[in-house]
Amino acid sequence: MPRITPALTTVALTLALAVPTRAGTLKCPPDSTRVGTVCIDLYEASVWQIAPSKTSLLKKVQKGTVMLADLTAGGATQLGCADAPWFLTAYPANFPNDGNWTAVPGSKPPSPGVYAVSIPGILPSTCLTWFQANQVCGLSGKRLPRNGEWQRAAAGTPDPGTDDGTSDCNISAVGGPVNTGSRSNCKSSWGVFDMVGNVHEWVEDWADRANVNCTDWTSQTGVAGGDISCFGGDGGNGSFNQIPGALIRGGRWDYGASAGVFSVDAGFVPSDSLHSAGFGVRCAR
Repeated sequence: MPRITPALTTVALTLALAVPTRAGTLKCPPDSTRVGTVCIDLYEASVWQIAPSKTSLLKKVQKGTVMLADLTAGGATQLGCADAPWFLTAYPANFPNDGNWTAVPGSKPPSPGVYAVSIPGILPSTCLTWFQANQVCGLSGKRLPRNGEWQRAAAGTPDPGTDDGTSDCNISAVGGPVNTGSRSNCKSSWGVFDMVGNVHEWVEDWADRANVNCTDWTSQTGVAGGDISCFGGDGGNGSFNQIPGALIRGGRWDYGASAGVFSVDAGFVPSDSLHSAGFGVRCAR
């Protein structure tokens, strides 16, 4: 019987550790799709308040199998901007803008009772600060996607594109937010909807400081589309010039040609939740 030397054992172990396992075995829940080694939600998130006593409903949220009918039947309340065009219930006092939530009594594990879900056919929730977006994804068993992960998932979404008001990406200056997944042509090569236009989407990354001046990819690099780029800059953003800028991606419903798969904006601080900008979120696992 041949003797196995320590050197050969070390080589074998090194080769074993070098073989990626997750990429081939990752199975994504129904509310998301696999993009490389991460599951990206198919739809922009709607945020819901759910009572801790609704344990079966909460399990569906965590497993990514919940549907709108489940939420409605379970007495869940959609949260978001309270004014037009959303007219939703504002986020509760125990889920403040800074994300430092307080648990609802009786919740196990502790939770403020606020969750993000990925479902079609409903307006995405907005008026979220980065801090709230970061927490609501975590509370739902997910996380914010990183900038590079978002970029991968957006590949193939029509850009530059038109807005016919029915199936194209929602980038019309005269429009407003539309229901998730309702624009059938606004779909990436990976099958992810609405990554261009509709509402801004926070990602995990921060810039070194909030930006003031914007440019576009076409005029600076030749990348087609005119997608807006607000990143870095001279720090001349008034009182915010020493505060980091949190990245938002994709543009929103009134961006026109400035929306797109390369649209990136670091002009807002993590505590911003400006209504007119429609700050929303898409989660990942």
